[in-house]
Amino acid sequence: MSKTKNIVLGVTGSIAAHKAADLASALAKQKCNVCVVMTADAQRFITPLPFKTLSRNPVITDLYDEEEGWKPTHIRLADEADLLLIAPATANLIAKLALGLANDALSCIALALNPKAKVLIAPAMNGKMWQHAATQENVARLKKRGVEFIGPEAGMLSCGYEGLGRLWPVEKIAARALKLMR
Repeated sequence: MSKTKNIVLGVTGSIAAHKAADLASALAKQKCNVCVVMTADAQRFITPLPFKTLSRNPVITDLYDEEEGWKPTHIRLADEADLLLIAPATANLIAKLALGLANDALSCIALALNPKAKVLIAPAMNGKMWQHAATQENVARLKKRGVEFIGPEAGMLSCGYEGLGRLWPVEKIAARALKLMR
């Protein structure tokens, strides 16, 4: 990559949130500028500190987190993003995006995203939640808008069930993210 690519990495409330730290690290090692945005639920699984250290950027945890300057942080990130990568993405976040709801930093960034930016979503949730008709309708709606999904994969889920719902492997998510920005 010749020009530094700006990635907004959205992390939502899933047990797979800890894997997003490895994703942030992998992308930063590829010379991407990674700005992490965590939902309140994500912070119940992992703290912002690993993301701040691995990305070398402040972590946005609230819609009203402001840096210096006059432009709201969520608008600046939306304007500068080459890619919005949400990993892990919960059923709740997917529904919010499908409906155009914007009540936190991550959903506001998604709604204000510059039209040239790509969107890649890596779902992680209980298999029944993933296969529910409402979730599948929301996924189809987002795909119609040009959003790309990677995963989920089948395997043992943290809830004790086996099935479709695991976060796609981090290295494969990173590879797809890098390819989308070429």
